[in-house]
Amino acid sequence: MSAVPRSEKPVGRFRRMLDRLSSSQEDLESEELREDAETAGCIRIGDCGDRQVVTVTGTLRTVTLRPRAGVPALEAELFDGTGSLDVVWLGRRSIVGIEPGRRLIASGRISMSRGRRVLFNPKYELRPLGRE
Repeated sequence: MSAVPRSEKPVGRFRRMLDRLSSSQEDLESEELREDAETAGCIRIGDCGDRQVVTVTGTLRTVTLRPRAGVPALEAELFDGTGSLDVVWLGRRSIVGIEPGRRLIASGRISMSRGRRVLFNPKYELRPLGRE
């Protein structure tokens, strides 16, 4: 037996395959989203700080219409495998293409609201549906 803990041993192709087979679907999707953020050159949501200008990517988990101060606001939760943030478009009741399960890239300044990261009125780009 070696003195090197299992987590520090080099991982071979067979071990990675076994890990993927024993992982849950949610874990696999989270890993895929983390890799997607890295290849797109975006910041991971889990690494974003308050008042930081960011470009993030992920999948929309939920989309809801929730008024803020009497103004309609379309809110969506964006998840990238490391964390989530709320994307809010003020003055909008709907946006074509903004729906649960859709991938997008969003850019703007992060703010904190009730302990959650929020992007208000971000620039965004819808990612193609299906495999890229």
